[in-house]
Amino acid sequence: MNSSSTHKPRPLIDLLVSIILPSFILMKLSGEDELGVSGGLIAALAFPLGWGLFELLKYRKFNFIALLGLVSVSLTGGIGLFELDTKWLAIKEAAIPGIIGISVLVSTFTPYPLMRALLFNPEIMDVNKIRERLEAHNSTAAFENRLMKATYLVAGSFGFSATMNYVLAKLIVTSPAGTEAFNEELGQMTLYSYPVIALPSMVMMLGIFYYLWRTIRDLTGLELEEIMASKD
Repeated sequence: MNSSSTHKPRPLIDLLVSIILPSFILMKLSGEDELGVSGGLIAALAFPLGWGLFELLKYRKFNFIALLGLVSVSLTGGIGLFELDTKWLAIKEAAIPGIIGISVLVSTFTPYPLMRALLFNPEIMDVNKIRERLEAHNSTAAFENRLMKATYLVAGSFGFSATMNYVLAKLIVTSPAGTEAFNEELGQMTLYSYPVIALPSMVMMLGIFYYLWRTIRDLTGLELEEIMASKD
């Protein structure tokens, strides 16, 4: 069996490896008596970077968002290790979700819209059944219009993330890169990013998914269990 088809989300492990452990190392183990400034930064970044590479290599499935995550971690390491101005950290924090949001919008003008890949795809929904029912109800055009509205909402959620990332970085990370204080502030920013940014963004995405489900139900008459893709 293809390993990519058996991959299941592991949010608790993702949270531990990408948020909790790096934050602990940056805040508690970056002193000169522990790992040191550079050693603490490298050790902290090694967890999300290694985990992301492991996921990509093991399941052999290209993931645009995961790739951006790896780039983000690498850039954070570069800013710290090369002791660049902290303004670049704020710019980087805003740039990653900003790029995703812009990509979602631009992709609607290509044969491969990211909105369909994120939500309306055969791994999540029974796309063929939905399309057949839409055609039977002459509702295809109405569905495409609402799907476009959902696309704008998704892009907006990434715009929210970009703005909050920038604000959080500017407020918390104020010490020069290459110092113990910088590492500690970076750890605080990483820790706060989950409740301040990740959770609200997750709620937004769930709301958008609910909007899309209500749209499909209203236009096709299909219930949720009929919409979702079969796991057999």
